[in-house]
Amino acid sequence: MIVHLSKHHGLGNDFLVYDLDQGDPGHAWNELAQRWCARTTGIGADGLLLLSTNSSRLSMRLFNADGSIAEISGNGIRCLVQAAHHKLGGADGARYEVETDAGLRDVEVIVATDAHTLQVRVDMGVVSDVGEPEGWDALECDPLRPVRHVSLGNPHSVVGVDDVKIVDLVRLGALVSQVNLEIIESGPGNNAITMRVHERGAGITQACGSGACAAAEAAYAWGFVSPETDEVVVHMDGGVARVRITDDRRAILTGPTTWVGTVTVHV
Repeated sequence: MIVHLSKHHGLGNDFLVYDLDQGDPGHAWNELAQRWCARTTGIGADGLLLLSTNSSRLSMRLFNADGSIAEISGNGIRCLVQAAHHKLGGADGARYEVETDAGLRDVEVIVATDAHTLQVRVDMGVVSDVGEPEGWDALECDPLRPVRHVSLGNPHSVVGVDDVKIVDLVRLGALVSQVNLEIIESGPGNNAITMRVHERGAGITQACGSGACAAAEAAYAWGFVSPETDEVVVHMDGGVARVRITDDRRAILTGPTTWVGTVTVHV
């Protein structure tokens, strides 16, 4: 069977999108995710997105590069919407409802910045507090260091540090591989933070949309940004996203998604 995948990235966090209208390829999705997302022997990506379209109502299923399932992804949902937007011939300002394993999410295509890139806004839902993950003590965090464990439908642990560049994030992330681990520092500027991330199921990635939301909420709580800041500018290795946290702790994520190309594969 010959199938087509489109590849997209949100600030370097890259995904393959499979349109389910092509039919069932006859293999387990977790196995295909591992095969297709492999960097050296496959196409290469942080995850595989399964897209189902029904006019403006979409559904998304996300398999990480290791074959595990992720409930939600802020960059992934923007990439999925870009694939659907192109398929449906949508215009600037188009709105979509996306059913995910974390629930329904509202997405707005703000504008096409060029032939391959859209600016997209996502209502990522409420940031809620959760307990610390199993094995957290192994990180041996200074008890005075700010730490926040939260969920946006997927689990995050956010740690405030002095300098994100000197932290051995590969080692620390492996100790709590069942969560997304974000380390953040204040700045540049009083409305911004700098973040690095180790993602569950993918390892170090260039950016994490849900992680940016978790980090922004923590930044407000810790005074890493001015309380008058309307939107937190989140600097990541792959670029910049913006996050607004409402009074009821709802996270609104805005950032780009870029179409890379289309790949034909034999299954």
